Amino acid sequence: MFFEQLRQTGLPRRKFNTLLGLTGLSLVLTISACTPKATVENNAGANNGNSAGSMPEEIRVGYQVIPNAELLAKSQGMVEENLPGVEIEWVQYSSGGDVNQAMMAGEIDLGLAGSVPVSTGIANNLPYQVYFIHDIIGENEALAIRPDSGIIRLADMKGKTIAVPFGSTTHFSLLSALRENGVDAAEVKIVDMTPDETLAAWQKGTIDGSFIWHPVLGKLQEDNGIVITSAKQLADEGIITADLAVVHQDFVSQYPEAVEKYVMALDEAVDFYRADPESAAQAISGELGLTPEQSLDVMNELVWLSAEEQASIKYLGTSDAPGALGKVLLESAEFMVTQGAIEQAPDLASYHAAIYNNAVNSAGGAVAAK
Repeated sequence: MFFEQLRQTGLPRRKFNTLLGLTGLSLVLTISACTPKATVENNAGANNGNSAGSMPEEIRVGYQVIPNAELLAKSQGMVEENLPGVEIEWVQYSSGGDVNQAMMAGEIDLGLAGSVPVSTGIANNLPYQVYFIHDIIGENEALAIRPDSGIIRLADMKGKTIAVPFGSTTHFSLLSALRENGVDAAEVKIVDMTPDETLAAWQKGTIDGSFIWHPVLGKLQEDNGIVITSAKQLADEGIITADLAVVHQDFVSQYPEAVEKYVMALDEAVDFYRADPESAAQAISGELGLTPEQSLDVMNELVWLSAEEQASIKYLGTSDAPGALGKVLLESAEFMVTQGAIEQAPDLASYHAAIYNNAVNSAGGAVAAK
């Protein structure tokens, strides 16, 4: 299984979660996608990604505040350094569902969404492909419960109000945790809230708990929140989640070199973190709104993979040897079918086709050659 392969990587902290996510695509399926921004050079006709050196004038990146390589690359200007002359527009989103809607509407070229939103997005024919694994989720996502909620274990959740961003990896993790503990999700009042809304509701005492990620998770814990399960614990039971990078199909078709250079920037961020984690935490702390010490703690709760590692069959693979991620996404979608989130899941070949591994193979090869 994919999880077993992850455990054999020998990467620091060995913290893993589930590659899955939900999305409210019914709101956006009728919206037509916009075309990518014009190239700096005047390229006549469609080039299908074959024109050498063509670059967009602008790249619109839909990011989330998650302590991974993309946020570190943003804080250090690594993307801008790797793509000189290209304007990078950073657009912040609160959940993978929001990123899915933005991608469908053609508002962004690159985006970050959890594996669950991506698995259901592919099932709903969103025009994107996975080109990088931002992180494998571990204790960075957890179910925090108010000390006065009366909840000691998951079996006590009946009749309680639990907040979670619908369409997210934490939504999937919550449903999976309830199922594994014999609790009918219909007997729990599960409410859809963004991380910011969750924090406000917690402070007002209108919710009993939330399955959420940092930095909000840390704030709930600081306010006496008690963690009763985490994505890492679920991963130990075979339920794996991750944050994935997706690229609009029109964009990657026209600007494959730009995607490769973006991956090289992400790779630099991974190297920075591995070589000097304390300095990396200092650099990213402003983005997270945490102290450097707190930032390092939450960064260490995720597994950061290099492009070279991701080119392995354990992850994205190659054009000749599709990686295991496709199967994980398929299994995620099949679970969501049982939950009534989507009508049906496409076959494995469709998930393999939705993985663009050229960039990690090119960037990983460049790193290996150094």
